[in-house]
Amino acid sequence: MKTFANYHTHTYHCRHANGKPKEYVDTAIENGLDILGFSDHVPYPSKNGFVSGMRMPLSETEKYAAEMEELKKAYNGKIKIYTGYEAEYFPDYFDAMIKNIGQYGYDYMILGQHFTDSESDGFYSGNPCGEEQLKKYVDQVIEAMKTRMFAYVAHPDLINYRENTAVYKREMTRLCSVALDYDIPLEFNLLGFRENRFYPYSEFWKLVSETGCKTIIGWDAHSPEFAGDRPIYNEALAELKKYGITPVETIEKLSKRL
Repeated sequence: MKTFANYHTHTYHCRHANGKPKEYVDTAIENGLDILGFSDHVPYPSKNGFVSGMRMPLSETEKYAAEMEELKKAYNGKIKIYTGYEAEYFPDYFDAMIKNIGQYGYDYMILGQHFTDSESDGFYSGNPCGEEQLKKYVDQVIEAMKTRMFAYVAHPDLINYRENTAVYKREMTRLCSVALDYDIPLEFNLLGFRENRFYPYSEFWKLVSETGCKTIIGWDAHSPEFAGDRPIYNEALAELKKYGITPVETIEKLSKRL
């Protein structure tokens, strides 16, 4: 029997999404989800007093984890709930980040590399960029995958490079090759798909098809009504079918990468 799951869900904790976790759970159940994983943007240490506007502060980590545990108990038997985070790989701060979330417990992380280097002094991956930034993005994502601490890569085609197709293919083939070697799924992102953003990017998904990487669909829900929205999911299935891609439904053994 098919399992209906989503591991990419944001709430008010990340400062740029709407809705409380309970609202997402109720909608997910209405839409027939069997598994709902929350993945708010991970709290990250920073330097020079930098304060992020897109993630929960370090001081909110315990509250987030406790809220997830309360939901797991309240909805036991109705839906499977996981405590997760969407995290960048910032090498200078990575160990401190893991230490912080680890003290409260979590089930998984997905890699969403929104910035290279770090958020405070890095480059935003969604801005148009040149070859140097493309290569840096791919290098950082590869380094992250090799830690084996991420369940999958969210919107791997977020990097907004369009200058030279041959260069793009060369660099993103490197990313796909490592994802294949480490058995890490790549996400077809429904937020970008629904809003007709510059991603999902056709050239990338051609490469995924050619290399045989695993694909998973992620809602990237930022408001409760999109938690398990069926119509957009079905549209994504039809789009992936054009590339000959059949996505996996669930992530097996989330804890194996922790």
